[in-house]
Amino acid sequence: MWFISWLLGIVILGIFILLLLIIKGFKNPATPHQLPEDLPFQVNEEFIPTEKNKKLYAWWIPVDENAPTIIFIHGWGRNAQRMLTYLNRFCCKGYNLLAFDARSHGNSDTDGHTNMLKFAEDIISVADYVNQKTKSKNIFLIGLSIGGAASIYAASIDKRIKKVVTVGAFARPTTVMTHQLKQHHIPYFPVIWLFYKFIKIFQHLDLEAIAPVNNIARSESLFLLIHGVDDVVVPVSEGKKLKEAAGSKAKLWLIPNKGHSDCHLEPGFWERLLEFFQTENTKQ
Repeated sequence: MWFISWLLGIVILGIFILLLLIIKGFKNPATPHQLPEDLPFQVNEEFIPTEKNKKLYAWWIPVDENAPTIIFIHGWGRNAQRMLTYLNRFCCKGYNLLAFDARSHGNSDTDGHTNMLKFAEDIISVADYVNQKTKSKNIFLIGLSIGGAASIYAASIDKRIKKVVTVGAFARPTTVMTHQLKQHHIPYFPVIWLFYKFIKIFQHLDLEAIAPVNNIARSESLFLLIHGVDDVVVPVSEGKKLKEAAGSKAKLWLIPNKGHSDCHLEPGFWERLLEFFQTENTKQ
C-alpha cells in the first residue's frame, strides 16, 4: 500500500511540475525597443491608457484628421517594430497609421500573463485614442497571429472597426495551444486539461467564449483572412474555419509555400491589402 501511495504522490508531483512549466512557457517575452532613426515618416511616440490603468506605448503617424486610420497589431512576444515593414508600405497612402505594443510587450506596461482578450481590449483602447485624434469614423485593423485573432474579437464588439486584415490568425486559442503542447508529447489528460482549468479559474477567461470562430459572424466588419498554406504554428485549417464561420463578409487568401511569418513576401501582397481597404465596400 505504501508503494502505491508513494507512486501516486510522485505522479501528482510530476503533473504539478509539468503544469508549472507549461504556465511559465506560455508567458511571453517583453522586449523593450527604441524608435528607429531615419524613418521615412514622422512618428509621434504616445502612451495610451488601457484596461487596469495601464499604458500602451504607441507610434502615431497622422496625415489627415478626416482620413481613415489603420491600426497595426503585432503577434505574441513581439512589439511595434514587427510592424515596420507594414508601416513603410502604407505610409503616404492617405491613411493615419498607429502601431502599438500590447500589454506586457515592448515598452508597454506589464499586466500579468498575456492572452487574446487583453490584446482585444488594447485594440479597443487604441481605437478610443484614434477617435479623440480624428474625425473619421473608419478604423481598419491589420493583425498578425494572435494580433489577428484579437482583431476579429475586437471587431465583433466594436462597430467602429470597419475592415480587418488578419495574417495567420487562429480560430480557437485552444486548438493552437493544444497543437503546440502535443508537439512536446504532453498528454491532453490530465495535463493540458488542467492547464485550461487553470486559465478559466485563475485568469477568469473562457477561451471558447472569446474564440474568433465563435464571434466573427457577429461582427459588421469586412475581413481579409490571409494564411500561409505551410504554416506550422497555426495550421491552415484554422483560416478555413474562420472563413466558414464568417460567410460572405470574409475573403480567404491561402498563400502556397508560405508559413506563419512570411506571407508579406508574396508578390502582390501589398497591392491586395491596399485594394481591400480602398474598394472592398460590400459583402461578397
